[in-house]
Amino acid sequence: MIGKKKKTVMYILIIAITLIVVFPFIWMLILSFRSSAEIMTNPLALPESLNLENYINASKTLDFIRLYGNTIFVCVVSLIIELVITFFSSFVLSRMVFKNKKIRSMLYGFLIIGLSISPFILLFPVYQINVRLHLREQFALIMPYVATSISFNTLLLTNYMKSLPVEIDEAAIIDGCSLWDLMFRVILPMSKPVIATIVTFNVLYIWNEYPFASVMLRDVSDYTLSMGASFFKGNYTVDYGGIIASSVMIIIPELIFYGIFQKHIVEGMTAGAVKG
Repeated sequence: MIGKKKKTVMYILIIAITLIVVFPFIWMLILSFRSSAEIMTNPLALPESLNLENYINASKTLDFIRLYGNTIFVCVVSLIIELVITFFSSFVLSRMVFKNKKIRSMLYGFLIIGLSISPFILLFPVYQINVRLHLREQFALIMPYVATSISFNTLLLTNYMKSLPVEIDEAAIIDGCSLWDLMFRVILPMSKPVIATIVTFNVLYIWNEYPFASVMLRDVSDYTLSMGASFFKGNYTVDYGGIIASSVMIIIPELIFYGIFQKHIVEGMTAGAVKG
């Protein structure tokens, strides 16, 4: 049993960590109600009044409907491709029988080794591939996002599927399930927690990703949300109020999405920790 003193210390640490994590967003929210001059003069001061000028200018400067539409399109298409590839590969690696176990290890190692490579060092090679394949608009982002996410997705989904008892497969086959039925009617429903985790992490990654978007997208009409804040930076001036206000408008839907799926993230990350 944990003593009262230890519980008190734990609660204090939890509160302190929470404040440290939440403070940057609260500070950004406060700064969004101040002008650029006030931000530069005294960034730590509280706003004298509820000034919505930055949000009004941000709404006039940015076409948020198009930005949200482009970002959601990239998220949805990328996730569909990622989940299809990862589900099939993870099922094969975790549930199928290999005559040579080394082949399984090699395939798994090949898919996981991507975790050791920073995706940002691949910017120039990926750009060259897109040019040669004539991939433009949002499609220039979809394939890089899929490729850079497969390793992480495979790590989560393969380990989770391995934790499922083999007896499930045997019972399903005895009952007359084909391989496709086993995959989509048995294993897929049982994998919902970890799939929800994968969806959440990938949506947050795509929502915030900037380096690939800044290199691959050329037409303003194709820009995603992460590119929105760049509109407020000129050659010689920076509208800090506009940057902060637009960032708040971009982050709030992300926080809502994370809040909705937070429970699923915890379940997905811990579901495969103990074998059934």
